[in-house]
Amino acid sequence: MRKMRWVVVFLCFLALAVNYIDRANLAVAAPQIEKALGIGPAQMGLILSGFFWTYAFMQMPFGWFVDRVGARIALPLAVGWWSLFTAATAGVSSVASMFGCRLLLGVGEAGAYPSCAKLVSQWFKPQERALATSIFDSGSRVGSALSIPVVALIIGTLGWKAAFVITGLLGAVWIVGWLIIYRSPAHGDMTGEHDVVHAPRAAGASDGDEANNVTWSSLFRHRTLWGMMLGFFCLNFVIYFFITWFPTYLVQTRGFSLKSLGTLGMIPALIAIPGGWIGGLVSDALYRRGLSLTAARKTCMVGGMLMSSVITLSAFTSNVYLMLAFFGISYGSLAFAAASIWSLPGDVAPTLRHVASIGGIQNFASNLAGIVITTFTGFMVAMTKGSFTIPLVVAGGFCFLGAFSYLVIVGRIEPLSLERERSEMRTGARTPI
Repeated sequence: MRKMRWVVVFLCFLALAVNYIDRANLAVAAPQIEKALGIGPAQMGLILSGFFWTYAFMQMPFGWFVDRVGARIALPLAVGWWSLFTAATAGVSSVASMFGCRLLLGVGEAGAYPSCAKLVSQWFKPQERALATSIFDSGSRVGSALSIPVVALIIGTLGWKAAFVITGLLGAVWIVGWLIIYRSPAHGDMTGEHDVVHAPRAAGASDGDEANNVTWSSLFRHRTLWGMMLGFFCLNFVIYFFITWFPTYLVQTRGFSLKSLGTLGMIPALIAIPGGWIGGLVSDALYRRGLSLTAARKTCMVGGMLMSSVITLSAFTSNVYLMLAFFGISYGSLAFAAASIWSLPGDVAPTLRHVASIGGIQNFASNLAGIVITTFTGFMVAMTKGSFTIPLVVAGGFCFLGAFSYLVIVGRIEPLSLERERSEMRTGARTPI
């Protein structure tokens, strides 16, 4: 079973890789779709934002669903749904129908991260959780990196419609593998490790069965949860620039060809892959070496958010390689922080029955940023006649706001206690790091 848990993480990694290929393929195909449909950047920004509306608002109900039925059922259901509507995008011929496919795509993809966070909380101890999280979360960077050359190659040889059909089929392959390989851990199968993994949660539960009686709506009474939501919103505001507008920026502003887009355009995402792994290793290592869980997680989250603000500098250099270096440092720093951010649902959940729900709540807030960045960037580019300077400056500002949220608003990283929260709200006391 110790070996099996790493197989589970690898399956989660593959699911998120497919997830991000399927959501990022539109960004790579955007210049060709604009020509085919005869639309401009403002309309393309609207289409790109369609995914995020349902993806954001389905996070909380999908998180609740995962906690009720289990990730073994919820994750392949989600993969199947989003793969279907990825392939269906190839059949559309208008802005309205493409927007509709992106809305339905977002419904299915909403189940990926809450399911993966739930699985890690079930299979890993807190001092191993950030590394496991960084591995599955790096699937998003691998998917983003692969989407550029793979989709560009398919478009160049078979056309943009074939890109959606082929990437949609990847999900079907993953589902077959999941159904063959995965089995939920039974209590006896863990041969004692089950108790080790779950002991911190039991010890963190306060006042008898109070934690077991925490309702979904009562989670919003916690300042820490609101800090997690704001911080993740800021992080994703920047990350989603890479997933949506970055290819268009390289082609239209920097003059990249389809070939150079598929090579040099991969660099930031490739840097982000080891960046996430290092973030997980550092967070867990700090905790194992005596720092509190709060200090270990916040060091990585705050440091990563501050470093990612260099994205703004990319707008003020004419050197292509220096520009890519700034983007790479920013994306790598965001991935460094994300390993700890996606460990938080398992770290602060009152019980294991709340992990996916908290993951869905914070991911709901974070993906509102997808709506904002895609629409905001599209209108700014249209208003400034092709300039991306304002969106990149604003992105740097959100990096600082995210660092503030994790440092100040988020309290101690421990299972949430309603009694502690009520006491702090009455006294106005700050939770020390």
